[in-house]
Amino acid sequence: MKTVSKNALLRGTGLVILATAVLYGCKDFLSNASTPQGTLNQATLANRAGVEGSLIAAYRDLDCDFSNGPTGWGCAATNWVFGDVAGDDTYKGSDHLDQQQINDIEGYHWGGSGGGAYLEDKWVQVYEGVVRANSTLRLLKEVKASLPTEFSVADANGIEGEAIFLRAHYLFEGWKMWGNIPYYREEETDFRKPNEDSSAVAVDLLKDLDSAIKLLPTTPRNGQKGRATQWTAKAYKGRVQIFNHQYADAVTTFKDVVANGPYALEASFADVWTAFFNKENGKETIFAYQASANDGEPGAENANYGERLNFPYSPSHFACCGFNDPTQNLVNFFRVDANGLPLSLSAPDSWNASDAEFVGGTLTPVDPRLDWTVGRDGVPFKDWELYSNTWARDRENAGPYSPKKNIHEKASGAEATVGWQPQQQSSMNMHLFRYADLLLQLAEAEVETGDLNGAVALVNQVRARAAVAAQGCAASATNNVVAKYPQCAGHTEMTVAINSATITWAKYDVRPYPSFPTPAYARAAVRAERRLELALEGQRFFDLRRYGKAEFEATINGYVTGIGGGREDTRRLYLADAEPVTDRHRFYPIPPIEIDLSKSNGQTNLKQNPGW
Repeated sequence: MKTVSKNALLRGTGLVILATAVLYGCKDFLSNASTPQGTLNQATLANRAGVEGSLIAAYRDLDCDFSNGPTGWGCAATNWVFGDVAGDDTYKGSDHLDQQQINDIEGYHWGGSGGGAYLEDKWVQVYEGVVRANSTLRLLKEVKASLPTEFSVADANGIEGEAIFLRAHYLFEGWKMWGNIPYYREEETDFRKPNEDSSAVAVDLLKDLDSAIKLLPTTPRNGQKGRATQWTAKAYKGRVQIFNHQYADAVTTFKDVVANGPYALEASFADVWTAFFNKENGKETIFAYQASANDGEPGAENANYGERLNFPYSPSHFACCGFNDPTQNLVNFFRVDANGLPLSLSAPDSWNASDAEFVGGTLTPVDPRLDWTVGRDGVPFKDWELYSNTWARDRENAGPYSPKKNIHEKASGAEATVGWQPQQQSSMNMHLFRYADLLLQLAEAEVETGDLNGAVALVNQVRARAAVAAQGCAASATNNVVAKYPQCAGHTEMTVAINSATITWAKYDVRPYPSFPTPAYARAAVRAERRLELALEGQRFFDLRRYGKAEFEATINGYVTGIGGGREDTRRLYLADAEPVTDRHRFYPIPPIEIDLSKSNGQTNLKQNPGW
C-alpha cells in the first residue's frame, strides 16, 4: 500500500523548504539576518508560493531531520530524551555504548559534553523553527506590499497567525527546557541578544498567542487539519498559563476551549496513537507533527524520524534500536487497588516494591492503559504478534520492556518502504498536545483554585475512556498469538472490552473516583492520572518540575534511590552513578556553544542558567 502525506503541509515542498530555510534562516543569522543570502533570489520567493513554502518549512521543523544538531535525535518532536528519559518513565535503553550522550541526560550530569550535544540538538531545533516562522512573517509583509492582490485578507491573516503561533510553540519548547531564553521577533536583525527572565518569556508567549488567536480562523486553513487554528492557539494559551501557575486564568481559557472548541476524547484509547489514516487528526488532536512516509523523500525523513530509535530490537520485525524503554517504576505505577484506583494512592509505601518482570499471565490488576503504552512479554503487540522480552536489546542495561504508543499498526499500511531500517518509519503522527492532556491540565487548575468537584469530573472523563477498551488478540495467520492463547483463534480484533473472555494475559480494572475528599488527595490523583494517560509522550519530566521543587526533587531522587518500596539504582546498576537532583536541575543548561556565539564587543549576551 502506498503511503503518502496526509495533507499538503508536507507533500511536494522539499525544495521550497530547503531554499527558504537557507535564504532566511542560516547564513550569518547571528549578525546579518536582515540581509537574505542563498541560491534563490528575492523575486523567486516574493509571491504566494514562496510565502506558503516558507510557512511549510516552519511546520517541518517540529520534528528531527538530519540537519538538526550534532546527534540527530535531541530534536524529536516528542521530547523523549528530555521528558521521558530524564523523568522516571523510561531508561535510555539500548546498550551503554550506543548514543552515550543520553547517558549524561539520564544520570543528571547535564554539564557534561555528551548531554551538551543533545541539548544543542534541541536548541538548534527551537531557534531554527523561530527563524523559519519569522522569515515567513517578513516575507508575507514584503509580498503584501509589492503584490497587494496576491492574498485575500483572510489568507494573509491566516498565514500571519500560523507563523506567530509556530513561533510561540518553538519558544514554549525553549522555555520548558531552559526557562531564561532570548525571545526573537521578525523585525530583529541582530540575534546576539540577552536572555529574558523566565517570567518575561511567559508574558511574551501569551502576547504572541493572543495575537495568533485574533488572526487565525476557527477551522484549518485550506481544510488541512495539520494547520493551527484559533482553537489551537487558545489551547496553547491555557497550557502556558498552567506552566506559569496562572491557575485562575487557565481555568477561564480551558473552559472556553472545552465548551466551544472542536475537541473531544476519542472513543477508545487505541484510537489516540494510531497510524490508520482514517483515525489520524481525530477529535482529540490539538496539535501534532504530520508525519509522512513514501512521499518521494528517498530516506523517509518526513516520517516519524525523531522516534525511529524507539522500536524493539531484533528478532522483532522492527530489528532496531531498543531505546526509550519503560522503567520498572512506570510499569508498577499501572497497578490498581481493589477499587480500581491507582495503587500508588492507597499504598504509597509499597506500590513500587516488585522487581519482577511483569509478564503476560500475571493477573495482578492493572490499568488497561499499561498494554497500550508498554510492550511486555506474552502480550499482543498491537496487531503484530506477541511481544517477547528477547526483543529488548540489552535487558541488563534497559530492562525487558519496549515503548508501544509510537508503534504503527501492521494493518495501517503506514510503514515506510524506503530509507535505513524502513520498518521503523511510518506516517504515524506525533502528538504534541491532545485533548486528554488539556482536560487534565484543567483539572490541575481546578484543584489549585478550589473546585474539587470540577476536577474529579474531568479526571473521571479520562478514566471512563480508559475503561472502554483493552488490547485484544489481533490473532492472524501470520503471527504467534493463537499458539500461546488458543482462545484467540478467530479473534482478529485489536481492540476489545477490558473484560473480554479472550484476555487471559492480564486482569484489567479502572474505575471512577467517588470524590476528591481533600485538596492534597485531589492533587495526587490528578498527577497520577497524568502519568497513566500521558506516559511516554515526553511530558513527565516537565510535569514534575511544574509541580514544584519539593515534588520534583522527591520524585526524581526517589525514583533512583527509593520510592514506593522500590529503587532503580538496584534495578539498573548504572543509575548508582546518577547525580542527585537539586535546584540547578530546575532548568537544563544552555549549550556553551550558544553562549560563545552570543558574544559582541568581547561580552557574552547569553547568560548560563544558575548552577551550570
